[in-house]
Amino acid sequence: MTTDIAIVERLLADRRSCRGFEDAEVPEATIVRILQMAQRTPSWCNTQPWHVELVSGPALDALRKAIEADTRLGSDFEFPTDYEGVYRERRREAGWQLYESVGVQRGDREASAREMLRNFEFFGAPHAAILTVPASLGVYALVDAGLYIQSFLLAVQAHGLGAVAQAAIAQKAALLREWFDWDPDRQMVCAIAFGHPDHGHPANDFRTGRAPIDASVRWHR
Repeated sequence: MTTDIAIVERLLADRRSCRGFEDAEVPEATIVRILQMAQRTPSWCNTQPWHVELVSGPALDALRKAIEADTRLGSDFEFPTDYEGVYRERRREAGWQLYESVGVQRGDREASAREMLRNFEFFGAPHAAILTVPASLGVYALVDAGLYIQSFLLAVQAHGLGAVAQAAIAQKAALLREWFDWDPDRQMVCAIAFGHPDHGHPANDFRTGRAPIDASVRWHR
């Protein structure tokens, strides 16, 4: 039991959003094992509503070019219109940590825009998982998708690899729907870029902080 706790603590503590990858692809057997681990995710009434498009190699290169050429922006799920209070503070802190790590100066909007556009290149990762859920299952399919994303990220971490969940890719929902020929009921949630982390990439140097549990939890005794 002590060993199990230590493993989970270490995986949660060591995991970070990887934004720099090596070119080498992950062996297919490893990807299959990651998918098998993530498939154990619990879900509402065991519906297992997640659907994944796993894109690698030439297919991912072609998708990157298609995204670059497509000017449409629009997500299936509404993005937050504003961040206020502590949520705004946390978002800004994480953003500036990233920009400072890659040498973007405050106020340099051109450089920050270039960094943001790396999302649409999947940060150079050799693999991307595109996640969708059925609209017919409502908001709880999104809850289940969130659980699946966490399982996937931890499985990647357990294999000594790196990954980043990307909501930005959801803004390309129209293109992706055409690209993968999705049924109208399928809704785009996010992408997960993954592969071997480039430990020398400056974007992988910083760590975001976490609020103390008392900022999120009220005890009732």
